[in-house]
Amino acid sequence: MGSVSGTIAFETIKMGRLEVSSQVFALVSESQGLGLSITGNSGILGLSFPSIASISRSAGSTFLENILSAFDEPDRFFAFNLGRGSGLSDTSSSLTIGELDRNVASNLSMLSFFSVSKAGADTYNYWKLPLQSLTIDNTTFRLSSSLVSGTTTQVAVLDTGTTLILGPTRDIDAFWRTVDDEGATRKNKMTGLWEVRCDRGISVDFLLGDQGQERPFPVDPADINWKDVGEGGGWCLGGVQANDGVNSGDWLLGDVFLRNVYVTHHLGNSTHQPLIGLLSLTDASASLLEFHKQRGPEQAHTTRHWTQQDIHNEVRSTVLIYVVSTVCGFVVGALVTLSVGSQCNHYLFS
Repeated sequence: MGSVSGTIAFETIKMGRLEVSSQVFALVSESQGLGLSITGNSGILGLSFPSIASISRSAGSTFLENILSAFDEPDRFFAFNLGRGSGLSDTSSSLTIGELDRNVASNLSMLSFFSVSKAGADTYNYWKLPLQSLTIDNTTFRLSSSLVSGTTTQVAVLDTGTTLILGPTRDIDAFWRTVDDEGATRKNKMTGLWEVRCDRGISVDFLLGDQGQERPFPVDPADINWKDVGEGGGWCLGGVQANDGVNSGDWLLGDVFLRNVYVTHHLGNSTHQPLIGLLSLTDASASLLEFHKQRGPEQAHTTRHWTQQDIHNEVRSTVLIYVVSTVCGFVVGALVTLSVGSQCNHYLFS
């Protein structure tokens, strides 16, 4: 988690035809632990709930509150589509405010809606949902009890400011041992990070939502078996890693997960509490076939079920080095396609 220092300032913020006058923001003179110079981002735009804003509410409302106040109640939402392209010229990603990206979803009825969880807090803080369980290669993987006060079901925070999927060490160690076959996974002794043979295709679903209303959301095997570690030998970095320091949740579902869904974030209004809408973008069978087309065939494997108790003595602290930015913050720094407004008018920002 990073930190900044500076002064409080006010400025007129424009997005397309929308304008917020006298928007309060932090004029940062020094930052630590955010990696802004490495990523090329010039700042952070927080889109979580006002209760966790670093600037006192007496100084002014958050940008999210101000920008959405211009819309009718049903349209007070924002949405992300994280594409798989890269570079400043890529337009496969979008942030829309007050409307949908029509290239992804034509209407809200296409999405499944879930109530935002307040677990561990008296008020809404982060965009988070109950995580009931996982399925790994069609086998149910049950999770340990939540460490968040007031709930036994684990809690997942949706966070575009985090690169990987992060979860409790106990569950993550059990996860990678479950998919191990003939030495297909290992924990790097130098970094403490889990690695997997680059040709090991793993089908994983995350079951999100309140019990009885949960829905499965599959993740592309290329996101679970994420990135070549660059050391030769056919080892790749796992897209699922351990972190026991998640604020107000058990899991952080970062970009590795969010590339597989279209997600809308709805403020509470007179008819409902805050909601998250999710539309699955990944076909489990097709993505597995494409994975093997790109990575090549793997040897036959058998998924084994390891419980958390099986690895109790192997739980250790893990240092995450692949988190791009601050924990639990929505980062808008890299160039994306910003669609703002109503009536399907889209505006490109640079």
